[in-house]
Amino acid sequence: MDGKNVTDLESEGPGTGTLGKAMAVIEAVATADGPQRFTDILQSVGQPRGTLHRLLGHLVDEGLLVQRGDLSYEPGLRLLKLAYRSWSGNQFRDIAEPHLLRLHEMTGETVHLGILRETEIIYVDKVESRQTVRMSSQIGKASPAYCTGIGKAALSSLAQGELERIAAKTQFVPFTERTHRSAMSLLGEIEEIRREGHAFDREEHEAEICCVAASIVVPEHELVAGVSVTGPSYRVTMTQLAAWAADVRNAAAKIEEEARIRLGPGRGGR
Repeated sequence: MDGKNVTDLESEGPGTGTLGKAMAVIEAVATADGPQRFTDILQSVGQPRGTLHRLLGHLVDEGLLVQRGDLSYEPGLRLLKLAYRSWSGNQFRDIAEPHLLRLHEMTGETVHLGILRETEIIYVDKVESRQTVRMSSQIGKASPAYCTGIGKAALSSLAQGELERIAAKTQFVPFTERTHRSAMSLLGEIEEIRREGHAFDREEHEAEICCVAASIVVPEHELVAGVSVTGPSYRVTMTQLAAWAADVRNAAAKIEEEARIRLGPGRGGR
């Protein structure tokens, strides 16, 4: 980075420090739906123009971002390589994979594996549907926990105090007419999910997309996750999802049991 070390960079400005600011820029570009112009990134991260310009230059020099011919930015090959190494080496994902494949073979629909991070679910694996209409979800992408089946399933496994803390900090965006609008509404459904052992997404995040999900918990590693089967509502009815619920719960239980054995105490898995 032009001969500067981390200490030099951290001294350039107050707040989160340059490392934190650089991470914010990388995240803004990497999680966007397409290439981002300077003004897009500026609006997203809220940093001074001069600081952002310098950071973008450093990140391009390091191969973490690429500047296109139209001067917009997208993830660089070095960043993609690091991301690939991270996902391919994730032990939890490896443990879950055969169980995801079995669910996929059984249902023919899209199967997701996600990990709860505060108010969001991060998708760490996906087996795509064999059908022509497929899901827009992507590995590494975050979705709100309060309006996704896999997110609500994961939330249901939390202690009540932790659940209420997360519900209180959640911003309830009404993605569809069926989306939860309040913490009280969400908490009411979580009680039902705890009784049933599985959760549904009834077109709450995306119109015409529904799913059934179950939680996976490995307390030794503070790992709260979930698995789901997802499909378009015109093809996958709520009756069909309910029929798959036991299979999803069974897959989640097997992933959880195997993760506790193979990850072991103090060995990590995140």
